[in-house]
Amino acid sequence: MSVREVPGPAGARTLVLLHGLAATGRLNWSASLRALATHFNVVVVDHRGHGRGIRTTHFRLADCADDAIALADQLGIERLIAVGYSMGGPIAQLCWSRHPDRVEGLVLCATARHFLPLEARGVASAVFPGMVFTARLVPELFRHRIIDGMLEGVPPGERRDRIRRELASTDPATVLQATRAVIRFSSHDWASTINVPTAVVITTRDLLVPTRRQYELAAAIPGAMVFTVDGDHFACVRAASRFAPTLLRACRHVGDQIA
Repeated sequence: MSVREVPGPAGARTLVLLHGLAATGRLNWSASLRALATHFNVVVVDHRGHGRGIRTTHFRLADCADDAIALADQLGIERLIAVGYSMGGPIAQLCWSRHPDRVEGLVLCATARHFLPLEARGVASAVFPGMVFTARLVPELFRHRIIDGMLEGVPPGERRDRIRRELASTDPATVLQATRAVIRFSSHDWASTINVPTAVVITTRDLLVPTRRQYELAAAIPGAMVFTVDGDHFACVRAASRFAPTLLRACRHVGDQIA
């Protein structure tokens, strides 16, 4: 597993940053690390099949949650604040539900309790097994499609080349499996039982995870505090100057609420 640690002040709480679908920890969080490290110790991971993460033939969001806690064990981190972006939101929620004694707070960004209506999930996810099989046969074709999608709107130059290099190790078949896992995810029945300090960072011009669903997540979690960012689903990169300070405020709020 690819891991990056950024130390903060002595005695600071620890954030474990969980990135979004098809991204990497570096791409998702690099613009926020300096601000976060002024108040927290920060750990950034690459999820299974993403970037330099663990290779797998069967992607499960629950395994990613368990990976994060296993990493905390290796680093000697007893309790942590799980910070999830998009797909990282379900992973953060699962960190809490599967390991409640280890997670002392949640910060959920550009994410939701579920990503498709129940009646659409089965139809949407049914096509993915065939796509995964094809991606294993012709991985470069799918990898280029994923990278091209992530590079949309990024002008030619060093930054574009850096993003392409960062995504070169991503396994396209695993990303397709991860997409299906996200589509099938729902915490609708248990989000209301989350009992740790929580902040929800809402991207107000998000078309991939509609703002309405983000607000519904916040409303479902008792005591959750809402923070808003004027940006689309890729605000962590495209609107980093607004996202990073908002994320820091959300994390500090959660840290201040922990007994």
